[in-house]
Amino acid sequence: MSQGSSLAKLARAHGVATEFRDWKDNQVDVSDETILSVLSALGVDASSETGIETALLDVDIDPWRTALPPVVVLRKGAQPWVSLHLPDGQDFTAHLELEDGSRLEAAQVDHWVEPREIDGVLTGQATIGLPASLPLGYHRLVVQISGVEASGNEHCATVIVTPDQVTLPAALRDDRAWGLQAQLYSVRSDRSWGIGDAADLAELGTWAARAGADFVQINPVHAAEPVAPMEASPYLPTTRRFVNPMYIRVEEIVEIGYLSAAEHQLVEWHGDDGRRLNNLAQLDRDGCWAAKEAALRMIFRVPRTHRRTREFEQFCTQEGQGLVDYATWCALVIEHGLPWQEWPTELQDPASEAVRTERERLAGEVEFQSWLQWIAQRQLADAQRELRSAGMGVGVVADLAVGVHPAGADAWALGDVLATQISVGAPPDDYNQRGQDWSQPPWRPDRLAERAYVPYREMIR
Repeated sequence: MSQGSSLAKLARAHGVATEFRDWKDNQVDVSDETILSVLSALGVDASSETGIETALLDVDIDPWRTALPPVVVLRKGAQPWVSLHLPDGQDFTAHLELEDGSRLEAAQVDHWVEPREIDGVLTGQATIGLPASLPLGYHRLVVQISGVEASGNEHCATVIVTPDQVTLPAALRDDRAWGLQAQLYSVRSDRSWGIGDAADLAELGTWAARAGADFVQINPVHAAEPVAPMEASPYLPTTRRFVNPMYIRVEEIVEIGYLSAAEHQLVEWHGDDGRRLNNLAQLDRDGCWAAKEAALRMIFRVPRTHRRTREFEQFCTQEGQGLVDYATWCALVIEHGLPWQEWPTELQDPASEAVRTERERLAGEVEFQSWLQWIAQRQLADAQRELRSAGMGVGVVADLAVGVHPAGADAWALGDVLATQISVGAPPDDYNQRGQDWSQPPWRPDRLAERAYVPYREMIR
C-alpha cells in the first residue's frame, strides 16, 4: 500500500475528510500536507510510512485497550450492545445507574468474539445489552470485574439517551412564522449606555409581539475580553459558555435600590457617561464597558439579602467548574494581561497549583466575575420570559459562534479538547476566492468523547 492510500485510510479512520465539493460542485482533493497537519493536531503521527502503519494498528486495537468506551450515545427506544474488554476468562457484573438515581441490571448478550493478545495480555470481548426502555438523559453503565484487585475492578461509561427526533416549537409546527433580526449591540434606546442591552431586547421584542412577530433573532451574546480592547466581532468570543456582561442593564439590578444617596449619584454619573455614547456615530464597546464596570463594581459591594445570596449560590453550583475556570481566567487577565500564552508557564495550566493559589488570592475578583454572569444571564432570561409572555411563539433566537478566540478563556480552560495547532475556516468561494481563516481552534472529537461531551453539553446548555 502506497503512503498516499494508507494516509487516506488513516485520515478516514480518524474522521478527517480527504476531499470535498467546492462552491462550483467540483471535487477538490485535500493535500497530503494538510492531512498531515490535521492528524498531527489530533495527536496522530503520520510523518512516515512506519508511523502510518503504527497509527493504523492503534486504530484497530485501541478499543481493546480500555474496558469500556468512554461514552455510549443512543436514541430513545434503541437497544444497543456495548463491548466490554477484559482479561480472557474473567467474569463480571453490570448495572445502569440512571439519572434519577434508580438502578437497572444489565445482562450479557451471547455473542462470541475471538480473544486477542493486546499488549501481551490475552483479552476477551464480552457484550452487554442495554434495555430499550432507558429514559432520556445522562446515565452511567457500571461494570465490576471479578477476580481483579478492588482498585481496578470497576469501570464506568456514560450512556447518553437522546430524543428520537427534535421537534419544532409549537408556533412553527403548522405554519411559518415571522420575526425580527437585530444585532443586539446596535439596538440602542435613550436608556442604553451606548450599547443595546437585555432591557432593550425585551423592549424591542414586546413591541414586535404586538404586531404578531414570533421571534427576535440576535447576534451571539458570548463573553468577550474583560479588559480593553474588547473584540468587536461577536463571532470571535473568548468563550461560548458564558455571556457578555456588556448587555447588563445596570438600573434593573435589584441591589441598586440599596445604595446610599452618594453611591447612587456615582452610578448616575457613570450612566451619564454611558448614555453620552448613544450620540456617537459608531459604537464604543470599550467606553460602554468602562462606565458599566465602574457602576457594577459599586453595586456588587452592596450586601445581598439571604434570598438573593441563595439564588447566586445556586447559580454558581449549577454552572460548576466551568464558571470557576472562566471567572478565574478573567481575574488572571485583569492581573496579567493578554494573551494568556505569555503568562508565567505555571499559570497556563488551569489545573495547576499556581492557578489554585492565584484563585484564592484573587477570590474577590473571581466572585465579581461570577456575579456578572449571574446578573447577565438572569436579565437575558427575563427578556425571553417577557417575549413569550407578550405572545411570541418562539421568543429570542440566539446565534452561536462557530468557535472561540485562540487566546480566550475556552482555549485556556478547554485546551485539552481543542485542536489548538490548527484553525477553523472556509474554502474559497465566489465572495472570498482565497478562502478564509477564522483563527478559531476546532473541537477534538476524540477528546470530547473521552469527556462524554461535557464541554459541548455545557456550551449548548
